[in-house]
Amino acid sequence: MTTAPAPVGMPILENMQVGIMPADGSYHIRVEPIAKRIRAFVDDVAIADSTRTLMMWESGRLCLYYFPIDDVRTDLLSASGTVVPSAHKGDATYYSVTVGERMIDDAAWRYLAPAAGTPEVAGYIAFHWKYMDHWFEEDEEVFVHARNPYHRIDVVPSSRRVEVIVDGKTVADTKNAMFLFETSLPPRYYIPKEDIRFELLQPSKLQTGCTYKGPTSAYWSATGSHRPLAWCYETPWPEVAKIAGRVAFFNERADAIRVDGVTQSKPLTPWS
Repeated sequence: MTTAPAPVGMPILENMQVGIMPADGSYHIRVEPIAKRIRAFVDDVAIADSTRTLMMWESGRLCLYYFPIDDVRTDLLSASGTVVPSAHKGDATYYSVTVGERMIDDAAWRYLAPAAGTPEVAGYIAFHWKYMDHWFEEDEEVFVHARNPYHRIDVVPSSRRVEVIVDGKTVADTKNAMFLFETSLPPRYYIPKEDIRFELLQPSKLQTGCTYKGPTSAYWSATGSHRPLAWCYETPWPEVAKIAGRVAFFNERADAIRVDGVTQSKPLTPWS
């Protein structure tokens, strides 16, 4: 099996498409068929391989693949005895996966009797992303988490002036930023390195990955702080190649980010 380099062990941080609860606190759940062929591997064994996969969206959670039981290697599954109740979906019955000498506890789950009002998924099974070694959509390997087909990223150049203020000092000042607009996330401003005062920053050992943009190449924090403040993708996925080698800052963590002199509001996100 040929695979692309994976960002192994990377925590999901910068642009994790976290499940976001609706502002009114309501709860929603739905499923839709995914036309792509989806495969999940342990070692070189396809535990699930289907062109009939469902995707589930649930408030506050990442979207997930659900595979028809007929398209899963059930001979490699065994009930673990773990049952986790959900007020919205019913009781999840968990299964361990065994491939050769390797056993992965509680790697998969089913809703044998979904709660009333829940989409009909009794004949389907889901797998923990992190417990599988490889995931594929058709013949392309997918990293970090499942791709949401309704997720969109636009990267556009802008001559508007972007300033980043940290600890009362201007760390970045440019009229040559790439503005990145991403579904459910605040705008990010990718700034050329030559317009950044790196003497006011310190390198961080943090590494993360994004299923839509690729593995990050570097992080920085403010001098004297260990909290990640800025990041860079040197070799992003081709779909967002325009941000390559540029640096973006957390608006949530900078003193201020100004666009044409207007201070941008601080969004409430998991990185606030």
